[in-house]
Amino acid sequence: MKDRSGKTSTRLRLARLSPDATEPPPALPSFEHVTRYWDAEHSCYSARLLPGEYYVTCHAEALCTVLGSCVSACVRDARLKVGGMNHFMLPLDGSNGESTWGAAVSGATRYGNVAMERLINEILKLGGRRQDLEIKLVGGGRVLTEMSNDIGARNIDFVQQYVRDEGFNVVNEDLGDVFARRVMYFPQTGRLRVRKLTAGRDEVLVAQERQYLRQLDTSPPEGEIELF
Repeated sequence: MKDRSGKTSTRLRLARLSPDATEPPPALPSFEHVTRYWDAEHSCYSARLLPGEYYVTCHAEALCTVLGSCVSACVRDARLKVGGMNHFMLPLDGSNGESTWGAAVSGATRYGNVAMERLINEILKLGGRRQDLEIKLVGGGRVLTEMSNDIGARNIDFVQQYVRDEGFNVVNEDLGDVFARRVMYFPQTGRLRVRKLTAGRDEVLVAQERQYLRQLDTSPPEGEIELF
């Protein structure tokens, strides 16, 4: 919002922050597009991930998302306390990033194989070591019950096979079942909070996932679908 002089209102800018909040820590260059907000409950900034996004940080901030059929891998280097999270909807993209979504990062990373590789490689580029990575897996609920093809189960099968093949250390997982989840992950400490959504909120998520799947194999969306 701007005042009559065309300048952003200082009062409005300050009102968006908690009294305890400062400016957010700088995002790494590849992740400046990801939405972040002040989380008063946890007294830190949080990066909010949409389908197809991933985020890596070396600061004391949280990562959050909402998952239905989708799966998120929460990965960190326990030695460096650097980590991140992804959010993918389908297991595999065999097009080497040249699917119907084109070259956009958020398009390719809607697929598990691309999302896992990019998340892990980003942490390794920051000095992480494969032997120091700890992984937590969450999501894959069977929320689209009318579909004979259980997308959540496919995502679970993929990500479990992926971490086995790569020899990664999976320290915890919360996968499957029939409900959606709200996820909060804290890469510096490795803390993971998962909350089951209420039935009413679950219905909203399911409707959005149906729309998302219809778009996925046709053309790039004009706008992202926010699941919060």
